[in-house]
Amino acid sequence: MKEIDFSLKAKMFDSVLELSKDEQNLMGKAITARNNAYAPYSKFQVGAAILLDNNIIITGNNQENAAYPSGMCAERVAIWSAGAQYPNMIVKKIAITAASSEIEVKNPVGPCGACRQALYEYEFNQKEPIEIIFMGEIGKIIKVTSLASLLPFSFDSSYL
Repeated sequence: MKEIDFSLKAKMFDSVLELSKDEQNLMGKAITARNNAYAPYSKFQVGAAILLDNNIIITGNNQENAAYPSGMCAERVAIWSAGAQYPNMIVKKIAITAASSEIEVKNPVGPCGACRQALYEYEFNQKEPIEIIFMGEIGKIIKVTSLASLLPFSFDSSYL
């Protein structure tokens, strides 16, 4: 048996103001999307903003449903919208933010497992990394250079 060690390198910022102007703009779009989320059941709003290589920004937010499994996360709403509207564009970055009407979300909130897999599909297919920037409502921001770093042992079409 051989033990394997995996590590994740990320950058942490204390404030949105430490991001580049373009990244601040992208996170601002994610915050606007978050504020428009439909989350009457969980009271947990998530917004995502995707920067395409043609500089168009596509946003998404979580959409809940009384039949809970029928809802959808912000990241998948955004990535599938980008794929539907701009099928040949490269996804450069995605900004994600989360807030709650019940508590103050102070820690960065990364994409859930299902969203990581959905986003990875795009990264794998385009053969270019997608930078992920995520935060809570306030506080620190984390930035990773590739979605693959958030999903070790990822599954892709090469297994099919």
